[in-house]
This record gives sequence, structure tokens and C-alpha cells, in this order.
Amino acid sequence: MNFSRIRNRLLISMLLGIVVFAVLLAYGDFRRIGTHLEEFRWELAPLILLVTFGNYALRFIKWEYYLRQIGVRGLRRTDSFLIYFSGLGMTVTPGKIGEWLKSYLLKEVHGTPVTRSTPILLAERLTDSLGLLIIAGAGVAVFGPEYWPVIGAIAVGAVVVIAVSRHRPAAHGLLGLLARVPVVRRFEPHFEELYESTYVLMQPGGVALMTALSVVSWFFEVLAFYLVLTGLGVSGSFDTLFKAAFILPIATLAAAFLATPGGLGVAELGITSLTQRLLVKAPAFADPRATATLATILVRLATLWFGVVLGLAMFALLARKLSRAGHSMGADGEPLPAMPAAET
Repeated sequence: MNFSRIRNRLLISMLLGIVVFAVLLAYGDFRRIGTHLEEFRWELAPLILLVTFGNYALRFIKWEYYLRQIGVRGLRRTDSFLIYFSGLGMTVTPGKIGEWLKSYLLKEVHGTPVTRSTPILLAERLTDSLGLLIIAGAGVAVFGPEYWPVIGAIAVGAVVVIAVSRHRPAAHGLLGLLARVPVVRRFEPHFEELYESTYVLMQPGGVALMTALSVVSWFFEVLAFYLVLTGLGVSGSFDTLFKAAFILPIATLAAAFLATPGGLGVAELGITSLTQRLLVKAPAFADPRATATLATILVRLATLWFGVVLGLAMFALLARKLSRAGHSMGADGEPLPAMPAAET
């Protein structure tokens, strides 16, 4: 794995994040946002970060479940924790390609082939999207019927992925077509192991169970947004919570659909516009634009960039641990046999 390339992409994404925030500040008016920032109920900040971490913790449980499904045994829980959270630091890389770091680190720490664990990334994205669809579904009918195309496209895509992965002839036919592509052809020896892991992870029962877990985990993120809104003076009512449960998933799904790095730009635009339209409309708020913009900035700092910082810290700890050991560590602390470079 080319760490310098990932580092460069991460830096580019961080610069893009700065640009997005600068545009938001200009849109909401820097001075007005500063005034609202002073009035924010900062005693809610620890609780906001706590519920956000609850989302990460539940998604870590999903990671552990998938590891068991593909036959990973004996991996230390602390190592698994560090590997998973290291991936959070790469969520802002283009196409979230940096999350492949989890598969690479799992190979370095435990010896699990990259091709066996890579389908976990697909399963995580699929069940996350389905969980967000469920949360947002009711709100789409009430607040935003124009978003049905996004909801429909993601739902149809999820069904197609599950159906193809569970139908061996169709899956092998697709892999045969991929094997003809020059860039992909060199990975053909790993196709079978890659597919077998995908087949296991796409079991309908497992997908349903992990989707249910995703609903709960993403609702924690919705709750973080709700707390941000109440901290800015929005009524702490069930209506506000219901609208927050519509706004955040819709913006997240739209960003995922367009595959921007960490949803940068798309998610911020969606959250700001929907918040201004549904929650902070005049005359209830004297300055709806600044309030909606600040709500977006705060929730993205708490849900996206908090995870990035936490993930980079965990990656630094794991890298130091491996460096001190001088070799890859097995589950029992004994050195693993020398392994070739990870597949890309």
C-alpha cells in the first residue's frame, strides 16, 4: 500500500474541507456566525461528541461481526479496535479509498489476506446506506418527495448488489467479464477468495441484522445533529428530532450517491439548505441563513472531522506499536511468517 499516495489524497481532502468551510462562512456571514457561536450552549458539546462516538462504537461492533463471518479468529480486541478506528481517519479520501487501509492493517497485524477482508468495506457501505434509507424514509414522504429518485436509486442498487452476490452464476459471469479488463486482469487469481467472502457477508439474514444495527448507530448521529440544533436555539421538540432524522440522512445519502470525499461539499450544501428550509425559517429566526450554516459546520465538525482526528490518532498508535515490535504481530504476540506486500 502506497502510504504517501494516501497521505497526499488526505491532505488534498483536508484542503477541500477548509475551502468548503470558508464558502459556508462566506454564505452565512462570518460576523453573524460568530455572534451565534458565542450564544451556542457549549455545555452540550461533550454530549454531542459522546453520542457521535456511540455511532462509531456500534459500527465497530459491525466490523467485529463481519470479521467473524469471514473466519477471522484470535485477533486481539485492542488491535481490532485500532484497525477499525484507523479507517475513520481516511473517510475523507476520494471514494473513501483510504478505508482500504483497514484491510491492509488487518493483514499486517493478523495475516488475513486483503482479498478476504475487502468485501467487508462493501458490506459496511451497503448496510449503512440501507440504515440511512430507513431513517430518512418517513421524512421523504412528508418533507421532500423530490428526493425519491435518490432514495430509489440507492435502494435498487442495494438490491442488485445483494442479488448478484448471492447468485453464483451471475457473480462468476461478472467476474469473468472483469477478468478481460487489462487493469483488473492481474487480480484474477484472487477473485475466488474475494467472491466467497462477499457471498458470506451478503447473506440476507446478516444484511438485515447489520442494517438494523446501522439504523441505531446512525440515529446516534441524528441525535448529535438534534443537540446541535437545540444548542442554537431551535425548539427541542419531537418535530425537530423528526426533521433532523430527515435532513442528515438525506444529505449523507446524496453525498454517498455522488461519491465525493467524505461527502465534502454535497453534504454541507444539503444540510444547510434543508435546515434553512425546514427548521430555521423566518420569522421564527431573525437570521436563518447564519443559524443553518453554523448548524452545518458544527455537526460536520462533530460527526466527520471528529472521526478523522480520532482515526488518525488511532493509526499513529497502531503504527508505533508495529514499529516497536519490528514485525507483524499475531494474535498471540508471536511474529508471523514473512508475508509479501499487500495486494492492491
